[in-house]
Amino acid sequence: MASETSEEKVLIHNRKARHDFYIIETYEVGIVLKGTEVKSLRLGNANLLDSFAKIKGGEVWLENMHISPFDQASRNNHDPKRDRKLLLNKREIRRLNSKLQEEGTTLVPIQVYLKNNRIKVELAFARGKKMFDKREAIAKREVEREVKRKYGI
Repeated sequence: MASETSEEKVLIHNRKARHDFYIIETYEVGIVLKGTEVKSLRLGNANLLDSFAKIKGGEVWLENMHISPFDQASRNNHDPKRDRKLLLNKREIRRLNSKLQEEGTTLVPIQVYLKNNRIKVELAFARGKKMFDKREAIAKREVEREVKRKYGI
């Protein structure tokens, strides 16, 4: 009996998300894309830097995600900054909506990856960090780096 392995390949990663936010909970969600967007994503021509998710009309939408137009496409190319629908079921959307009522919380995409030939988004329920929290994290990281340098760990 052959076992199926889920092959994952990260296409885009939002490095600033973990620096700017405390990640509370993550979700794996699907995304509705056009054909030229899929081709451009597979080439890694996208950016999650200032993107976020919002609940509008009982649906979750990913806003400000930039997917560059596909070079080989004709006039049927996509709009790079359009809002893209995320695929969650009603129960998950209701749960997210109740959590988003808390002050200072948001939905942030952490990465876009390929899983079994489907493009997925890792969406995080997150709380924003204050400036002193960011400085503290940087100082802690530098101390760990010094220890590794000194003791060769």
